[in-house]
Amino acid sequence: MRMARYDRYGPPEVLYVATVPRPEPSPRQVLVRVRAVSVNGGELRIRSGGLALLGGRRFPKTLGVDFVGEVVARGAKVSTVTVGERVWGVLPRLATESNAEYVVVDPGRLSPAPADLDPVEAVTLLAGGTTGITALRDHARLRTNERVLVRGAAGGVGSVVVQLAKARGAHVTALAREANLGFVRGLGADVALDHHAHGPADLGAFDVIIDCVGTDVPDYRALLAPRGRMVAIAFGTVRDLGHIVGSTVYGRGRVRFFSGNPKRPLLSELAGLVEGGRVRPVVDTVYELDDVAAAHRALEAGGVRGKHVVRVD
Repeated sequence: MRMARYDRYGPPEVLYVATVPRPEPSPRQVLVRVRAVSVNGGELRIRSGGLALLGGRRFPKTLGVDFVGEVVARGAKVSTVTVGERVWGVLPRLATESNAEYVVVDPGRLSPAPADLDPVEAVTLLAGGTTGITALRDHARLRTNERVLVRGAAGGVGSVVVQLAKARGAHVTALAREANLGFVRGLGADVALDHHAHGPADLGAFDVIIDCVGTDVPDYRALLAPRGRMVAIAFGTVRDLGHIVGSTVYGRGRVRFFSGNPKRPLLSELAGLVEGGRVRPVVDTVYELDDVAAAHRALEAGGVRGKHVVRVD
């Protein structure tokens, strides 16, 4: 099979497509024929060497965490999925190997994909949808009519968080580039502001802040209303991570940070929201597997609306 990989840390140009043996599922695994994967910000940091302490120095390395495809084989002890079933899923933490024609996965990390979406559309919702549900429901405990601020509202996670927050009855203020303000209003944002023109001092108080950018954490944390909750989806620098960790012991309002690890119940819940019309996909640009380096360059350039997708056909 064909698989994207790299032999050293560096810019997108280190990526290439190799021919490798097709994996075989163990008795408790499923083999999925991958049709589409999305490009996620964390992959860029790993590939560039920004997280080398976690990634280590053993090469070659692979990439890709989410996928949509169909089951082509299953282990003898698997009964929860069927061959030919159309599925979507997310690999476990630190496992990055879905930029390939096939992937083996635990069936507990799969669910049926939304019926009305093609693979390219569906895969744009996996990272943002599972992260958004967990952030808003489990960590922020968002309630109807609360005021929510979403930083990075046009990106792959932020664009879904805006939709999910509106579906839960919140008043949503979205921060994005000026060119994307109409786009985020179209997703349901009540207020859309240019993040270059409007800093924290201009914004007022919020019950919930979902930060998909991860910079200037103390300044945005200061916007929390009494009993406000802030959830950081990303962190920009080690210093910002320090502020997130330190928020548990000083100042007003702890900043929650989590690493998503979605399994079947959460994937099924997200599929239900999609099929119920509560969330819609946003595809920015579609690349072929051979053009995976171009997909990484595009995400690094910024300005994405929704997701860049790699089609694996």
